[in-house]
Amino acid sequence: MALRSAKCYRKPERPNTRISICKPRRSYVKGVPAIKIHRFESGVKKEYQLTLYLNVRDHVQIRHNALEAARLSAMKELEKKAGPEAYFLKVLVYPHHVLRENPLATGAGADRFQTGMRKSFGKPIGTAAIVKPGQRILQVNVDKIHEKFARKALKIASSKLPSACKIEAIGL
Repeated sequence: MALRSAKCYRKPERPNTRISICKPRRSYVKGVPAIKIHRFESGVKKEYQLTLYLNVRDHVQIRHNALEAARLSAMKELEKKAGPEAYFLKVLVYPHHVLRENPLATGAGADRFQTGMRKSFGKPIGTAAIVKPGQRILQVNVDKIHEKFARKALKIASSKLPSACKIEAIGL
């Protein structure tokens, strides 16, 4: 089964978790898939002259595969232009929210095996981070000479996210 498009999960929604009062051990979501973010930190941790942040402008949900795509594209650009020892990149959000899907069949004979809204809780298909306007998503630490490479890397990373983004720079 193919991955649904990001527009289905862009709008933030209230997490709907099963809560069992009489048996608390049943208050969890079964079968949550693992997140695709392999590393939250990459590069060399040391003192840098400049810190750049990628801020989101809208209240959205960002899926874990979009966060990983943004991280990879920024890291690849920084390694290519600045070098592997000249930056430190960190993903600042964690995808806690579980996304579910209640697939509905279409076509001939679909009504014979479909339950509709009878069992509509849905199966977990992934996770997402719910972010607020102005929240920081990525952090890049570089020296002043690599500032333009870091800005370009964050611009490329922002194209992988479902919202418009702004780059914020803080120098020492």
